[in-house]
Amino acid sequence: MQLYGVQSTALRYFLEVARCGSISEASLRLNVAASAVSRQIAKLERDLDCLLFERRACGMVLSEAGHRLAAHARKAQLDAEQVVSEIKELHGLQRGQVRLVSSEGFALDFLPAAIAAFRKRYQGIRFMLEVTAPANATSKVRIGEADLALTFSLSPEREIKVKHTITGAIHAVVSNCHPLATREVVTLAELQAYPIALPQSDTTIRQLFDIACAAQGLYFEPVFTCSAIGPLYRFAMEEGGISLASRMTLHRRVLDNQLKLIPIADEGMQARRIELQSMAGRVLPVAVTVFRDFLIESLVEMT
Repeated sequence: MQLYGVQSTALRYFLEVARCGSISEASLRLNVAASAVSRQIAKLERDLDCLLFERRACGMVLSEAGHRLAAHARKAQLDAEQVVSEIKELHGLQRGQVRLVSSEGFALDFLPAAIAAFRKRYQGIRFMLEVTAPANATSKVRIGEADLALTFSLSPEREIKVKHTITGAIHAVVSNCHPLATREVVTLAELQAYPIALPQSDTTIRQLFDIACAAQGLYFEPVFTCSAIGPLYRFAMEEGGISLASRMTLHRRVLDNQLKLIPIADEGMQARRIELQSMAGRVLPVAVTVFRDFLIESLVEMT
């Protein structure tokens, strides 16, 4: 059979159910009756002669065939939107939008500075930045809700193209007056003598830190935990204690001599990568491609 057009009702309804995991929630977001959504899904399954969803008590979960169709449909819709966008932008980068998603550390300094520098060249380009956890950042790119993700990664991700990667090794963060500030390298065991401020357990920093400590039988009782990283670094700056970060996250503040970063020698603290990600197989819009290349240049300059 010939696959439905990229803007077909059936595929739009299918993708919304895939996003929501529920026909009833998809119907609310689409503003159509749940029965209409169900009929379109059933029609797709009949035409393709396979089940696209597994019907479970917790909702609708994509089957293997459903995952394949969803990946194709998302790319097709994004490609169609790109064609429309490029037709409107035939006079060069006078208009356009870049949808970014990133871990919080890159939203502190690096991305705002990069966006400001880029817009000095191309003032017609608009940006949307969503800050979220690393795994969710990757997911946003995979389902087409963002063009580019700048995030930490511990392992390869399906349906993701890595455009550039650099080390995301974890460093100790201390004030300029801290007793460890003159050290070239430290160990986790040496950090036990000082108060420590840590992010919550859903971050790659905390996960790798906890794994490395458990492997050595080291125990830390943080004096300060926070769901945002900005307050942790301010705490370190005010000489409240040590925190943890990648070099890229605090690159500007280190250059400005506000904080010191000290490499941690223990195995596992270098396991992270910083990745610039896009959807695998997708041809990016012109504005996104140019900004992607600009970001890669900026990342190279920092390494």
